[in-house]
Amino acid sequence: MEEKRNKMAQEVSENTKLTLDLKTLGMVVGFTVSLATMYFTLKSEIALAMDEPKPAVTSVEFEYKDKLVRSTIEKIDTDLSSVKGDVEEIKEQLNKIDERLYEISQR
Repeated sequence: MEEKRNKMAQEVSENTKLTLDLKTLGMVVGFTVSLATMYFTLKSEIALAMDEPKPAVTSVEFEYKDKLVRSTIEKIDTDLSSVKGDVEEIKEQLNKIDERLYEISQR
């Protein structure tokens, strides 16, 4: 038990030897390279995004939205005309019913 304590209680200094196998060393180097690559890629993408902001709405998108709004308005106008015609027909029928009721009440 004393040996375990002695091994655990060792101090790290300039004379401490650290041994790493090639696999571990390769993993550390690979991780460092991939982290650096990711950092510089992200940094360049941020710089590009700051330099060239794209417009919120492209001209083609605006054109399509404009056509959609115009066609919707035309459809609503057509439906409104149809409803107006129906209301006129209903008024005419009510007038006829009123006349007939008046005639019936006069008898």
